[in-house]
Amino acid sequence: MQRRWFGREFKVEAVRLIRERDVSVAQAARDLDVHGNVLRKWVKELAADPGQTFPGHGQMKPEQLEIEKLRREVAKLKAERDILEKAAACFARDVT
Repeated sequence: MQRRWFGREFKVEAVRLIRERDVSVAQAARDLDVHGNVLRKWVKELAADPGQTFPGHGQMKPEQLEIEKLRREVAKLKAERDILEKAAACFARDVT
């Protein structure tokens, strides 16, 4: 079975259907052919961060981009530190 993908507009409209038109989650799930837990998750996510919710396929929220950038920087700095430690060990052997 292939995984289904829903765009931002679909998710926002599904949440709007539940909130503004007072349709139950169960009824909306049946009408939209989406599991009720998925709809509840969308409602919760949209309530938590309306501006950055559902950023799109392959896109990350700004916070996630910053975290990824910092992780790459940490990995680079660790590699540089390891190289310097190895160089210092080589120099220490040559001196003695």
